[in-house]
Amino acid sequence: MKPILLKEVPIEIKEHVKKIHTFTFPRQGYTSDVGIIQSDIGKYALKRTKKPLFNAWLKKEIMVLRSLNQETSLPVPKVEQFIEVEGQSWALLEFLEGETVRAALTKTHHKGKREELLMNFGKVVSEIHATPCPNSLKYEGIWLDDMLIQAVYNLQNYEVDGSEDLLEQIKENRPGKTKQTLIHGDLTIDNVLVHNGEVTGIIDWSGGAFGDPRYDVSLTIRPKPHIFEWEGDKLCFFEGYGGSMLTKEDYEYFINLYEFF
Repeated sequence: MKPILLKEVPIEIKEHVKKIHTFTFPRQGYTSDVGIIQSDIGKYALKRTKKPLFNAWLKKEIMVLRSLNQETSLPVPKVEQFIEVEGQSWALLEFLEGETVRAALTKTHHKGKREELLMNFGKVVSEIHATPCPNSLKYEGIWLDDMLIQAVYNLQNYEVDGSEDLLEQIKENRPGKTKQTLIHGDLTIDNVLVHNGEVTGIIDWSGGAFGDPRYDVSLTIRPKPHIFEWEGDKLCFFEGYGGSMLTKEDYEYFINLYEFF
């Protein structure tokens, strides 16, 4: 993705933030361009999407965030503005201080601090799942049914990592039923922010839903270089979470499902 040019920013957003002092760009995501604005009245995160699919995801994220802002106390960014113009979508969000769990774990070499960070990560995932799901996100259907329908559509219309054989496998070998909860839907080590070992924010909520918490946990503990590659990392995470409800088969199922998203 390319950095956002100041001249591209909609006038409504410029008027909202007042005089802009700095406009910087963190590591860019795959689906959106991201900029950090420091202005007269505060600091903001600005997201811009250009493709129809990514526009739809950003619009969904804004809907989820507004529901969470109104009905929960989770540390999620406040929505300042959302604008759709000329085939692009723009979201101005409250800036949350902190670095990603991935960044913090990568540079933390003290065993005790690493374990504390992993436990705090587990606690906030548990907090998400224990938070009553906003009514606007609830529905009568089964989340996994919808995900499998979407997986078929994604396989037919987009480039995904999954295959027809894998899709048939996950359609035929569904895990046992579990109680649906509020879920994040893309709960990776890049979407939780921390500062001094404490969680300061949870970002990128386009997958937020009333769904299967095992999906969140599976994505959370998926091994990355030097993170969750050892059993000790997982034990610390689950100590914070309050125990593991995930079997090896469940984990493999939901990781395979993620191949289509």
